[in-house]
Amino acid sequence: MDQISREAVEARLADIIDENTGVDLVSGGNVRDVQIRDGAVVLDLLMRYPCEEVRDGLAERVRQSLADVTGVSSVTVSVDWKAHSHRVQGDLKPLSTIRNIIAVASGKGGVGKSSTAVNLALALSRDGARVGILDADIYGPSIPRMLGASGQPETDGKRIAPKRAHGLQLMSIGFLIDEETPMIWRGPMVTSALQQLLTETDWDDLDYLVVDLPPGTGDIQLTLAQKVPVAGAVIVTTPQDIALLDARKALQMFRKVEVPVLGVVENMSTHVCSQCGHEEAIFGSGGGSAMADQYEIPLLGQLPLALEIREGLDTGRPIVAVNPDSPLADAYMSFARRTAGALSLMPRNRKLDLPTIQLQNT
Repeated sequence: MDQISREAVEARLADIIDENTGVDLVSGGNVRDVQIRDGAVVLDLLMRYPCEEVRDGLAERVRQSLADVTGVSSVTVSVDWKAHSHRVQGDLKPLSTIRNIIAVASGKGGVGKSSTAVNLALALSRDGARVGILDADIYGPSIPRMLGASGQPETDGKRIAPKRAHGLQLMSIGFLIDEETPMIWRGPMVTSALQQLLTETDWDDLDYLVVDLPPGTGDIQLTLAQKVPVAGAVIVTTPQDIALLDARKALQMFRKVEVPVLGVVENMSTHVCSQCGHEEAIFGSGGGSAMADQYEIPLLGQLPLALEIREGLDTGRPIVAVNPDSPLADAYMSFARRTAGALSLMPRNRKLDLPTIQLQNT
């Protein structure tokens, strides 16, 4: 039997492009180990984003790619994943219990930003990650209703226990006030509340905290950029020109404060008829992809407008949680993997918390 070399195996692996990062397995550093003995190839792959739902498919794809290499008698592939902590803006460092904070933003309201944030968090969780969601919209909190959670959170007087729903840890000002009580607060009070919700909540070992920002580029966004260690931002838009105009402002804001923009997601890309299933681009088409091309960022997904999505969020039963095998949920799963994949390409945070050294005369 012809001998197979490690170089031949890695050359074939270099032809396999990870659709969620756009990078091949070798360049992406995903090949953790290669063992070859008597024609039997044993591969150990490590993906840098959650992929529980698709790792068997990736393993099969690798096996098929290597099966016809001369000298290969068998191929065994194991695929694991790990979410690393990534570099944040300025001199900030990640919080000890949160590896990565992902901000979900839009330039204007009405583009489905909160529904996108909720289903992004659920999709990351379904793929195996430990995920939380922080409702940063102090004036109009909607996360409790969308996730079917209510009631005052428990506290020991110093730390607040996050509420839990559909496998997520969550916190919102909506848990601390009556649903119909208006928040008549000035900017400093709002930004102080955001910081308290983030830093005084007892988040439990999260891979990702998704922050649902209010629309616009105001006080809360500025506080987030200056004081919250954000690993990356996702810009939500719809295809229509007026939404894209404001989405560009949100993107430029994050770039000015040195928060990496992971990409843009086009929500309400097509309308799915609940009666016949026909899809139609009622808000136009191509806007999200044009914006992605203009600013050289990934188009993370094109999400549909469907009655089932709206009904699920109104009743606290999001589509990814209650109908995970549906085509609608698949769209959110693909979007979440591309988002986490884009983040995995960012520089890792390698800051070490060194102990303080004190010198004393004895």
